[in-house]
Amino acid sequence: MAMLTVRNLPDEVHRALRVRAARHGKSMEAEAREILKSAVTSESRVKLGSLLADIGRQAQLSEDETLVFGHVRDKSSARQVDFE
Repeated sequence: MAMLTVRNLPDEVHRALRVRAARHGKSMEAEAREILKSAVTSESRVKLGSLLADIGRQAQLSEDETLVFGHVRDKSSARQVDFE
C-alpha cells in the first residue's frame, strides 16, 4: 500500500479534519483516506461494460445476435504497447 505525507497543512484544515473524523467516528487518517478516495472516484462515472449492456438492451438484440459477438471477439492475450 502506498503512503502519502501532506506537508504545510493549514491549522484550520487540520482542525476541520479532526472534527469531521470525530463526527464520523473515524481516525483522522481514515477520514483523509475517505475524502481522497471520493475526490478521485466519480459516482456518476459510467463503466464501459454497463454502457455496452445498456446499448444492447436499447437495440433489443436477440439471443442469437448477441452470440455472434462471442465468435468474432479477439480472444488473444493483450500485447504490451511499445512507444519506441
